[in-house]
Amino acid sequence: MLRTRVITALLLVAALALILFVLPSPAAALTFAAIAALAAWEWGGLMRRGQAARVIYALVLLLCCWQLTLAASHLIPLLLAVSAAFWILVVPLWFRFKWALAGNDVFGYALGALVILPTWAAMVALHAVSTWLMLAVMALVWVADISAYFAGRAFGRHKLAPGISPGKTWEGVAGAIAGVLIYGGIVLNLSPLGPVLVARLPLGLPMLGLLLVLLTAVSVMGDLFESLLKRQAGVKDSSGLLPGHGGVLDRIDALTSTLPLAALILHFVGA
Repeated sequence: MLRTRVITALLLVAALALILFVLPSPAAALTFAAIAALAAWEWGGLMRRGQAARVIYALVLLLCCWQLTLAASHLIPLLLAVSAAFWILVVPLWFRFKWALAGNDVFGYALGALVILPTWAAMVALHAVSTWLMLAVMALVWVADISAYFAGRAFGRHKLAPGISPGKTWEGVAGAIAGVLIYGGIVLNLSPLGPVLVARLPLGLPMLGLLLVLLTAVSVMGDLFESLLKRQAGVKDSSGLLPGHGGVLDRIDALTSTLPLAALILHFVGA
């Protein structure tokens, strides 16, 4: 099992490097759309739909990506804004009332589109601005996850959401925030991307710190949200597409909440 996980992880890293640093922007956007389609196929599984319905849903999401690119790119900022409102305002209520996806209704499919399409749009938007910027935002999520894990293991006492993910603690969240703030300081002060970010986001260090905390918080919500949906669906992983790592949604759960918000901030606040 460990060997499978390591091999899959290495292949994923190689694929990510190829997509971000080798493929031209149109090909990268197409690859991002393919990832969205696979995530949509898995979403259909969380709704307990059959293979035919899942494939059709994936194709519909793929068509939506195509139409947004060709005919409705002006709607992408609105899509990102709706996504941010969903994660910040609606998802906390979702956790509170433990709402669930129905087996086959318009709401479930629309919700999947709201989670997946803004993630695709954010990937395309951030990649168009800077490959390194997109990688930096993704790394923020990974730093938050790793920091939360080790802080939770060392200091975890108070459960964050025992009914959703028993292993997560408030101490882990605090560790994630601390890790991301340290990571942000390193990026801003010691990396070539720092001056670019300061120029594009002229907000001052306190506001930049608050944005990092906000991005960390929504990354945790993205992780918990998929955990809740899987628990309600009675599955451990969203699929078996990635041996040893579950499915696409398992790997991008926190990114679905963080990337759209980061792209929105860059669009409306960036100079």
